[in-house]
Amino acid sequence: MEPSGLPESTTPFDYDPESFLCESKTFTFAAFSTTILYFLVFLLSLVGNSLVLWVLVKYESLESLTNVFILNLCLSDLVFSCLLPVWILGYHWGWVLGDFLCKLLNMVFSISLYSSIFFLTIMTIHRYLSVVSPLSSLRVHTLRCRVLVTTAVWVASILSSIPDAIFHKVFPSGCDYSGRTWFLASVYQHNVFFLLSVGTILFCNVEILRTLFRSRSKRHHRTVRLIFTIVAAYFLSWAPYNLILFLQTLLKLEVIQSCEVSQQLDYALLICRNVAFSHCCFNPVLYVFVGVKFRRHLKSLLRHFWLCRQQAPNLPPLPHSPGAFTYEGASFY
Repeated sequence: MEPSGLPESTTPFDYDPESFLCESKTFTFAAFSTTILYFLVFLLSLVGNSLVLWVLVKYESLESLTNVFILNLCLSDLVFSCLLPVWILGYHWGWVLGDFLCKLLNMVFSISLYSSIFFLTIMTIHRYLSVVSPLSSLRVHTLRCRVLVTTAVWVASILSSIPDAIFHKVFPSGCDYSGRTWFLASVYQHNVFFLLSVGTILFCNVEILRTLFRSRSKRHHRTVRLIFTIVAAYFLSWAPYNLILFLQTLLKLEVIQSCEVSQQLDYALLICRNVAFSHCCFNPVLYVFVGVKFRRHLKSLLRHFWLCRQQAPNLPPLPHSPGAFTYEGASFY
């Protein structure tokens, strides 16, 4: 999925002497803007997602399947954000980490992408079952079920990412796909997964909204609002990037041959990739603005540390969340 961030692949498989007539002009601008953006995103994601993990583990119940999904989303975002310094390094010094890390880090990159898609989709399906057909989801909250679902998602993500590890290699221009065919296959695979997840999520949300219109439960509304916001943020972040990558495949196949269009796609890819890669720091912000219980926990945590700094030894213990839903245990909405 072109994680290296270079505006356009320059590996030998698509070398064309005439390409100098349509040389990309985005590199200088891309290197400067991306370095600053990725560094800020890395710091914000590291702080924000670590804070969410802390709140989940310390103050919330992991008996909630949705909380387990959110915890794994945080882990996926943390893994993704930790790769951003590597791509910054590649911008300025090329790929200096060797062939093994070229394959491994691109595989990790793909695992974080696929796991986010799978967890968001399953989280929406779970909410659909909980709202539309509550009785059908009563048995999914056992420890065995939580472990099986989480393991299945990570295994599926790893298996889906193996081709990216196999078909990446180091060129003088950087770490890239070893052939045009593998680049096309990777883009098509990710787009298929993305479109299938979007179709599933849209169906589930439509059915959820139809059910909630007949319900007066504010808790149901609050829960769905957070999940819908998380899914919408993911879709708005990654959909343009996937679309531009698909258009890039048309350039590789020479369906599009216009030099002007090629340059416009280079700029569009740069902007959409930066927006997509910034997504790993969005979710903690969404939890603060939409998650009522998370916001309350965060205020208590900050107040606790402030009082500690004021040397107040006899602090009352922070209350443990009693749980929001009778059918799902504690959930930090």
